[in-house]
Amino acid sequence: MSVTLFDAALDLLVPVPCVGCGTPHIQLCAACRAELEGARPRAARPHAAPPGLPEVYAATTYEGAARQILLAHKERGALRLAQPLGRALAAAVRAAVPTGGARDSPLLLVPMPSATATVRARGHDPTRRLTLVAARALRRAGVPARVLAVLRQRRGTADQSELGAAERLRNLSGALTVRPHRGGQLGRGRIVLVDDLVTTGATLADAARALAEAGGDVLAAAVVAATVRRRPGPGRPLSPGSWASGR
Repeated sequence: MSVTLFDAALDLLVPVPCVGCGTPHIQLCAACRAELEGARPRAARPHAAPPGLPEVYAATTYEGAARQILLAHKERGALRLAQPLGRALAAAVRAAVPTGGARDSPLLLVPMPSATATVRARGHDPTRRLTLVAARALRRAGVPARVLAVLRQRRGTADQSELGAAERLRNLSGALTVRPHRGGQLGRGRIVLVDDLVTTGATLADAARALAEAGGDVLAAAVVAATVRRRPGPGRPLSPGSWASGR
């Protein structure tokens, strides 16, 4: 049974509302799935991007159905949503690093690490799960790709949710490092940093710094969604090309 048919069978047996729009009896309706997977990936340069941040591409913006789908997967353990989210991430990777097919050197997808306590509390590592799905989707499309989970946190950091851009940069500076004895794998392909969300770019910038110190050369970063800056005043969003972007 295919994943899609399996999901449909589960929705019949255990009916739940769509996480994106609330439509009954299906975890993710066709319209919300199309909104996520049909979005056109674009460059997502954060406002006042931190030094060392590579070019970032996002599959969509962090609002509407995409925001609800990401939250349901990450915080509420809706693990089946990893499939559409991972496919959206794969599309962002392809936008970030155009490929010519099997003749290209492999893409090394390096996921942003989560703290051990956070993974334990959630019961899963959402970013790594999405990265695995994205790598499979890329390989099915003829793009050589594999997951290289070489980053780890070497010190604790404060909760980012209430911090501004400058505070996030200070909070994360030097927080990441490459796992011992794993740096030798960095030269075996083209490195793409991947994450679920980008807001200020502080996490991705520190990851690029850690990989560079270990001898890796990051080509770009790809995320599922980028947060959107809004101009002062109601109802005046910036254009999609001015996405302010994750963590």
